[in-house]
Amino acid sequence: MAHALPPPARQTGPLVWLRRHFFATWYDAVFTLVFAVLIFWVLDNVIGWAFVDAIWRVENREMCTHDAGACWAVIESRGRLILFGLYPYEEQWRSTIACLVVIVTIILSCLPVFWSLRRLPVLWIGGFAAFVLLMRGGFAGLEVVTSEQWGGLSLTIFIFAAVFVIGMPLAVLFALARRSSMPVIAKSFGLIIDIVRSLPLLTLLFAAAVVVPLLVPEAIQGNKLMRVVVAFAIFFAAYQAEILRAGLQSTPQGQEEAAIALGMPYWSVVADVLLPQAFRNTLPSTINQAVITFKETSIVTIIGFFEVMASGNAAIGNGEWGNQYIEVYVFLALIYFVFVFGLSRYGAWLETRMRLGHG
Repeated sequence: MAHALPPPARQTGPLVWLRRHFFATWYDAVFTLVFAVLIFWVLDNVIGWAFVDAIWRVENREMCTHDAGACWAVIESRGRLILFGLYPYEEQWRSTIACLVVIVTIILSCLPVFWSLRRLPVLWIGGFAAFVLLMRGGFAGLEVVTSEQWGGLSLTIFIFAAVFVIGMPLAVLFALARRSSMPVIAKSFGLIIDIVRSLPLLTLLFAAAVVVPLLVPEAIQGNKLMRVVVAFAIFFAAYQAEILRAGLQSTPQGQEEAAIALGMPYWSVVADVLLPQAFRNTLPSTINQAVITFKETSIVTIIGFFEVMASGNAAIGNGEWGNQYIEVYVFLALIYFVFVFGLSRYGAWLETRMRLGHG
C-alpha cells in the first residue's frame, strides 16, 4: 500500500516572504540581522532626541542643554520669522490665507477634472491673483504691504507660483515656435532656449537683480522681485519647452494632418488636438520639473531675498538661539519634504495612470 504524500509546504504568507527575501542564505540572514540592529539603534536615538527627551516650550528653554533632546522651543519662538519673514505681525493672517490659496490651487490642478487648457489657466491665474491681492492689500481696508516686506515660506510659495503662472505659457510659446515651419522663427527660438539652458540659474537671477537696472530706463525696470521672478520663469520655460516639444513629437502626425484636412484653424489644432495630448504625455516630467523649481527657489537667498531658507538662517542668527541650528534645519527640511514628496508621489501616480491608459 502506497504511503500518502505529506501536504505541500505553504508557499505564501508573511513568514514565507521574509524567508525568501531576507533569510534565503546564511549571509542574507547575517546582513539582515546586522542592518536590523543598526536601524533599531538609529530609530531609538532619533525618536529619543526628537520626541522623548525634546524640549517643546520656551518656558523650559533653560533645559536646552547638550545632554537634552531636541530644543523645539526655537520653533515656537522663531517660527513666525521662518514662515512669514518680515511681514507685519498683525497682518500675518493674510499671508497664511494666501499660502493656503496657492496650496489648494496646486491640489486642484492635480485633479483630472481640471486638466483642460481652459480650466487650468483660469484656476492658476485666479489662485495667483488672490495670493497677490491678499499679500499686498490696499483694498477693503487691508493695509498695503510691499513686496520688500514679504518673506519666509510665503515668499517661497509666491516665487514658485509666479514662475509657473508666467513660465508655463512661455514654455508653450517656445515649444510651438521651435516647431515652426518658418526657419527664422524655429532657429531663433531654438537659439534662445539653448542659450538659457546653458547658463546657471544664479547667473540669470543675478543679471535680473543687478545688471538690468544698469541697462534699462528706471520707468520700465519694475521692482527687484518681479525682475527675478521673470528671469526665473524664462529659465523654467526653456526647460519646460523641451519637455513639451517631446510631448508634441510623440503625438501621431496623422492627427494633426487630419485636423488640418477637416479645415480646423491652426490655433484650434494646437489647443484642441496637440497640446492636450502633449501635456498628458509629459505630465510626470512636468511634475518632476515642478519639484526641481520648488527646490531651486532657495537660490534667491544669494541675491538678498528673505525666503524660507534665509528666514531660517535669521532665526538662529542671534546669540539666543544660535545653538539650535539643527532643529531649525530639520524644520526647514520637513517643509521642503512635505512639498517635494507630495509632488513626487503625484508624479508616480500619474505614471501609473498613464501606463494603464486612463485620462
